[in-house]
Amino acid sequence: MFDFGFSEMAVTALVALVVLGPERLPRVARQVGQWLGKLQRYVTDVKADINRQMDLEDLRKLQSEVTTAAREVESSVKSVVDGAQAQFDSLASSVEGDSKPPEPVTDWDRIYAVRRSRDRIRDRRIERDRELKRKRPKRRFYRS
Repeated sequence: MFDFGFSEMAVTALVALVVLGPERLPRVARQVGQWLGKLQRYVTDVKADINRQMDLEDLRKLQSEVTTAAREVESSVKSVVDGAQAQFDSLASSVEGDSKPPEPVTDWDRIYAVRRSRDRIRDRRIERDRELKRKRPKRRFYRS
């Protein structure tokens, strides 16, 4: 920070001893040391904040680059998939001869039927336990 030699420090100490006197010199030296420590901590914190901001800016740039690259890859993959899907659809329509709409991928009626049967089984168990006067432990997390 500052370039002080031994001779400059000795002259400064001698002047401080003459001006302040031997009674107040230790207190003043301690106070000056505390101020210098606070100043060094402050400078260190400012440097660390600047470095963090620079790293954060670099990370934001990297994030934007990765995002644009991912969007480009997604669009290219989507265009290839759409082209292949169009070819498969035209091939399927030429093989079948008629154009009927594709069947839905998920059979919701079957899924709801399974859920209804599961609920009926649970209700029957509860009713049977009531008839037999069994106490069922209460569930903490009830799934509906």
